[in-house]
Amino acid sequence: MAEKPQPVRVLYCGVCGLPAEYCEFGPDFEKCKPWLIQNAPQLYPDLIQESNLNAADRVSDQLQSSSITDVTGPSGSSVPKQEPVKRLPGGKIKKKDKQEVIIEKVTRNKRKSITTIKGLELFGVKLSEASKKLGKKFATGASVVKGPTEKDQIDVQGDIAYDIVEFITDTWHDVPESAIYFIEDGKKVPAV
Repeated sequence: MAEKPQPVRVLYCGVCGLPAEYCEFGPDFEKCKPWLIQNAPQLYPDLIQESNLNAADRVSDQLQSSSITDVTGPSGSSVPKQEPVKRLPGGKIKKKDKQEVIIEKVTRNKRKSITTIKGLELFGVKLSEASKKLGKKFATGASVVKGPTEKDQIDVQGDIAYDIVEFITDTWHDVPESAIYFIEDGKKVPAV
């Protein structure tokens, strides 16, 4: 009788979850290297030689960069903590959104207009509740829609641009009047 073929045992990386032989093609190969050296040295023998050389270089660099006057360690209060930089695909750095409310009046069909409010969510305002309050206050239709940049914004029917600043600052006290801007003729103008 012929022997049954045994299933192939695959070693998966503990860092990225890919099979160990495919780690070098994954997104986190630098993070995977220590795990691969420890758990799969037969797959990457050149990594072991490289890590031995790098370890010697790191020790010499640490000795050169340290000084006797540096008493505060890595947990010392004199060294400011840096926030981790968020990166988008392709290595681009993600910018933080400025906390500002932008109000824009868009005209359609000659006399009809829509007032668009962007950025209220940055102050912790729920847009669905805000659109209901705006609709009741100004007796118009108001809805939350996705804008051209895939961010939610509130569209209110009618030209209520100048009345809305006072309503926003009175209703939501977290939104300062200095953070509200109008878009007029393609330029951002402060509401104050």
